[in-house]
Amino acid sequence: MTTVTSPIAGRAIGLAAVPDPVFSGAMVGPGTAIDPVREPSDVVAPVDGIVVSLHAHAFVVVDPEGHGVLTHLGIDTVQLNGEGFELLVNKGDTVTRGQALIRWNPAAVEAAGKSPISPVVALEATAEVLGELREDGDVKPGDTLFTWR
Repeated sequence: MTTVTSPIAGRAIGLAAVPDPVFSGAMVGPGTAIDPVREPSDVVAPVDGIVVSLHAHAFVVVDPEGHGVLTHLGIDTVQLNGEGFELLVNKGDTVTRGQALIRWNPAAVEAAGKSPISPVVALEATAEVLGELREDGDVKPGDTLFTWR
C-alpha cells in the first residue's frame, strides 16, 4: 500500500471542486485537490520514488510499487510558461517524500488570472483502489491525502 501525502499547505477540497473538467471528472485518475495558502512555498514529493515527468507547473513521481502520482500546480498554469515557478530537481532524480521539488507562489498564479487549486492524482487508477481519501479540512505538507491499495 502506498500513502500519498500533501505536497503543499492549504485546504483539501476534492477533485469535484477543481475548475477543470479533466480533473473534476477524474479523467486522468482519482485523487483530491488542495486550495493552497497564498504565500511562496516549496512543493514537496508526495511519495518516495523517481521523478518521471517534470514541468514548472506539474510533476509525476512513480513510487517503488509503480504507482504514478501527478501533482498539478494550479489550473491552466502551463500558459504561464514557467513564470513564478522554480525547479529544484531534475527529471530522473530519485526523491524522498517531503523533499522540495518546485518553489512557487500561489498568490502570483492567482494574480496572473489562473486558479492555484492543485490536483493530486493517482494516475491510471480507479477510485476503488483509494482509501482514506481526504476531501476537506486544512492540510500541511506530509499530511495523508489518500492511500493506494
